[in-house]
Amino acid sequence: MNYDVIVIGSGPGGYVAAIRAAQLGMKAAVVERDAVGGVCLNWGCIPTKALLKSAQVYGYCKNAAHYGIDIAGEVMPDFAKIVARSRTVAETMSRGVQFLLKKNAVDVIAGHGRIAAPGIVDVDGTQYEARHIVIATGARPREMPFMPVDGRHVISSREALSLETLPESMIVVGSGAIGSEFAYLYSTLGVKVTVIEYMPQIMPLEDEEVSKTMERAFRKMRATVMTSATVKAVRVNEQGRCEVDVEGRKGAETLTADIVLSAVGIKSNIENLGLEEVGVNVERDKITVDDRYRTNVEGIYAIGDVIPTPALAHVASAEAIRCIEHIAGLSPEPIDYTTVPSCIFTSPEVASVGMTEQQAVKAGIDYRVGRFPFTASGKATAAGDRDGFVKVIFGEGDRLIGAHLVGANVTEMLAEPTLAKQLGVTAEQIARTIHAHPTMNEGVMEATEAACERAIHL
Repeated sequence: MNYDVIVIGSGPGGYVAAIRAAQLGMKAAVVERDAVGGVCLNWGCIPTKALLKSAQVYGYCKNAAHYGIDIAGEVMPDFAKIVARSRTVAETMSRGVQFLLKKNAVDVIAGHGRIAAPGIVDVDGTQYEARHIVIATGARPREMPFMPVDGRHVISSREALSLETLPESMIVVGSGAIGSEFAYLYSTLGVKVTVIEYMPQIMPLEDEEVSKTMERAFRKMRATVMTSATVKAVRVNEQGRCEVDVEGRKGAETLTADIVLSAVGIKSNIENLGLEEVGVNVERDKITVDDRYRTNVEGIYAIGDVIPTPALAHVASAEAIRCIEHIAGLSPEPIDYTTVPSCIFTSPEVASVGMTEQQAVKAGIDYRVGRFPFTASGKATAAGDRDGFVKVIFGEGDRLIGAHLVGANVTEMLAEPTLAKQLGVTAEQIARTIHAHPTMNEGVMEATEAACERAIHL
C-alpha cells in the first residue's frame, strides 16, 4: 500500500505526526511494535503520574488530622491496587489514542518497522511505500555496565511501575525527573529510600535554589540523599540483597538494599531501523537533522528522543507538528528550545523554564531576580502546602528569561511564565496583570513585584 507519510513509532511524537498529516490531507500510517501511545502513555509519563497521585492521597490521609479530619484505624497503602489503577489509567489513554488515530483515518500497522530503502518501510516482511518517512521511535532506560538490570533486583523505571510488592529498602541511582519521582513515590509509601547522585546537587538541571529546597524535602520524607557520589559496582549477594559500592564525600562505602533502581538516563531507540543501510547520519546515538527535522537522506525525517533535543514528550509533539507542516509546504514558526518547560512531579512539585540563575551568571548576563515564598501565600497556607517558592529572572529589556517554581501544583502554574518568555513579556507587564486571589499563581505576580522592588506581601 502507498502512503504520503509513514511514521515509525506511536508515542507522543509519532501519533501526533500521523494525525497532523491526516488533518492536512495526507494518507498516513503509523507503525508500532508494542502498545499504541508509546512509552509515555504506557510505561512512562501517564502511569507514573497515576502512582504519584495515589502516593499523594495516602500522604493526605496520613495527615488528615492536620485538616481537622479523624480517620478511624490505620491507613495503609495497598500497593497491588495502586499499581492496578495506574495500569488502568495507562490502558484508558492508549485506547484514547487508538480512537484518535481511527477518527483521523490513520492506519495502524502492528510490528517492527524498518527502512528497507528510501521510501520503503518493511514491517515484519511486508513492505509499504511512502513519500515521507518519519522516525519517532523514542528511547528506553539507559543501562550502565557497572549496574546491569536484571528486572528483579536491579530494575529500570519500567519495572518500578509494576512491582508486585513494596520492598523494605531501595537505592535510587540518579536524581533527574525519573529518579526523583520514584524516590518520592516509594519513600511516601514507607520504603527506606537512598538517592545517589553523581553531580553536586540533586535534580542537577534545575536552579541551585530549587535543588537545595528539594534536598531538604527529601530528607523531610526521611529519604537519604547522597550527592557528589559515584556508584562503582552493583551486585546481588547470596541473601538476594543488592550491594552497592559507592565513592562519595565520606570515601568508599558499601550500601545494601532490597532493590536498586537505575535512573541514569535514556538511550535512543535507533537500532535495527535500517539507518546504516540507507545512510542516515547518526552522531552519539542521535539522528542528525536540520531545522525542518530532515535527515541527510531525502524523504526521511526524525523527531523526539532520537534527535539531540530535550527528551520530553511535549517537545516530541511540538516537533511532530512542525515536521509534518514543513512536509505539507507550510512555514511553521520554529521551536524556541530555550523556552521548553520542564516539570518534576514530586511533592513539592518542581517546574521551570528558561535560564537558571547560574546559567545567567555564566553567560555574563545583567539580570535581576524576584522571589516569593509560599509561606506568604494565603492559598498555600489554607491548603496546608506552604513549602516552596516562585523565582523569576529578568534580563535585557527587563524581559523574563527564566522562572523556577517549587510547591504544590506549580506544574499547573508553569504555562504563564512559559508564555511570558515566549512572547518577550516584561516584568512590568506581568506585575500589572491582575491575578485571581487567592491562588497559588499569585506567586508569579508577587515574585515579579519583588524583582521590581515594590513587593507588598513580603
